[in-house]
Amino acid sequence: MPARFLSKAEAKTRILQLKKTVARHRYLYHVENRQEISDDALDSLKRELKRLEEQFPELQTADSPTLRVAGKPAKAFRKVQHRVPMLSLEDVFGQEEFLEWENRITRLLHKERAYRPTYFAESKFDGLAISLLYQRGVLARAATRGNGRIGEDITQNVRTIEAIPLALELHGAAPAGMRSALIV
Repeated sequence: MPARFLSKAEAKTRILQLKKTVARHRYLYHVENRQEISDDALDSLKRELKRLEEQFPELQTADSPTLRVAGKPAKAFRKVQHRVPMLSLEDVFGQEEFLEWENRITRLLHKERAYRPTYFAESKFDGLAISLLYQRGVLARAATRGNGRIGEDITQNVRTIEAIPLALELHGAAPAGMRSALIV
């Protein structure tokens, strides 16, 4: 049905459906490296979404895929403070160095010695570390590591990276008091 014949409620329902469908197909393409629909079909869905948002601008939200394409990378970055420090990884070459590192981390994270962290290890990978902050499931801020406590706000640039979701699919109710998620 052409957008001009849709009520606001019908447009809202269709916009939500289109956003979910576009996000799913972008995920399949950019993360799982597969396609279920053609590029032309996906472009058609994005065009329909754009037309609906133009007709009902009050229904466009920050997680809309139409904002991803329109965004231009920022040239200057403002400084932001990380909610949780982004600590640097450290090379260790033996059990003694590892235990020294573990003791430092334990003291830094928790003053009580009873705390024992769990670990995940992988081969060293050099590159850019970013912090993604989602509020109510929608990307609110992306920041570089910087010095670990203060980074640069690169949200506008990250919105252009199709492999990074603008919104998270939330399953069930969030824990009481949880309004945001920090992914480092």
